[in-house]
Amino acid sequence: MAFNWLGDSLSARAQEGLLRQRHRQQYEKDSIICINGEHYLNFSSNDYLGMRQHEGVLQSWVEGLAQFGGGSGASPLVTGHTQAHLALEAYIADGLNRESALLFNSGFAANQALCMALFPHMSHASRSGALGHIIADKLMHASFLEGAQCVSERAKLRRFKHNDLNHLESVLSGVCNTPMLAADAHSEIDANFNSSQQDILIASEGVFSMDGDAAPCKDMADIAAKYNAWFMLDDAHGMGVLGENGFGTVEALGLSQQQVPVVMGTFGKAVGTAGAFIAGSQTLIDYLVNFSKHYVYSTAMPPAQAVATLYSLTHIASDTARRELLTNNISYFRESFHKRFGQTLDANKESDNSDHITFGTITLGTSQSAIQPVIVGSPERAVALSEGLKQRGIWATAIRQPTVPKNQDRLRITLTAKHTTQDIDVLIDALELSVNGLNELSCGVGSEPSAKREA
Repeated sequence: MAFNWLGDSLSARAQEGLLRQRHRQQYEKDSIICINGEHYLNFSSNDYLGMRQHEGVLQSWVEGLAQFGGGSGASPLVTGHTQAHLALEAYIADGLNRESALLFNSGFAANQALCMALFPHMSHASRSGALGHIIADKLMHASFLEGAQCVSERAKLRRFKHNDLNHLESVLSGVCNTPMLAADAHSEIDANFNSSQQDILIASEGVFSMDGDAAPCKDMADIAAKYNAWFMLDDAHGMGVLGENGFGTVEALGLSQQQVPVVMGTFGKAVGTAGAFIAGSQTLIDYLVNFSKHYVYSTAMPPAQAVATLYSLTHIASDTARRELLTNNISYFRESFHKRFGQTLDANKESDNSDHITFGTITLGTSQSAIQPVIVGSPERAVALSEGLKQRGIWATAIRQPTVPKNQDRLRITLTAKHTTQDIDVLIDALELSVNGLNELSCGVGSEPSAKREA
């Protein structure tokens, strides 16, 4: 029978402790989430500023519905591109000091669209036989890496060690000293074909989704310029949070369009709606409008969503209080964790070997962002600790390999502006109780009685 291996794949994943399952949410309000009829303090949301339920965002969405209806009705190049989309694109381009911007339905689509458009099967460049290069941080979003792998016939994907500038330069040096091959004829091109004649895309995240640390973007931009490469920044987790007006890493560091020719950002996290964008030169955006299949052949995002997103972005720019609350909560959590557990994990350290992590021990990464990784070291321990927190009224999702590297299984705790110091105190107490429960289990003592918090 066709595809009879599907069940075996699921069984194998379950035996490895890596089976994914969905959870049914009834509602969420003020950091309290209801899942399967139970209430929890939610420490797994990417809604960092609490904008998802902001009254102004909701009202703007309603007004957009009244004007444009429930959906866009067509792809952008038919009748789906509205004044609401145009206004949002213009605001993003202006805020990022870019010439133009283009909307996509998701960050996944935007990342894949970029890879597939810049490295097409039939090149639109004059050097139709030249093979390009995509050089990405090891911990880059899966959406980008999948997109890069999809264009393997036209671009060679190489990955450099996380935030390691020396390794990035080493990879680039190898690329620029390697003769290029025509993808179709496999014939050698001039051995002196250097970086000025190649299409090289360097890709990194502004704030990394699992470790929560920041990339050395200025240094990467300098390296990209040195090798005549484009630097692309995926700022999904920086957009809305960083910068004077919430335009993310690019604004916070004052990075120009020349330094970072491609910026990708999303609205489904700190902005509180959904969708994504790519910003850059007018030529880049016009090219994507013509050659990005993800854009050309997808129904445009609902205009009402664009209206609500624009409101959220403008409100974030004018209301710094939420970002200040988030910053204070991050500091309070880290200080509280260190007082209670006194452990920190160097996020820049290669840690494929986790012998130093014993059952029940937790270590905190060096992140200064809303993403706070609590490293546990194995899928089983991560799941057990997550379950222990659930028993105490805390929702903190276990993140396991292959989403994170082997032996770096963790709880991905995310803080928001809606959390209070009392919420964080409850989390720290629940972590301690849950870790003690794991230690007792590892010693064969048995689990302690449940102390589930009433939410």
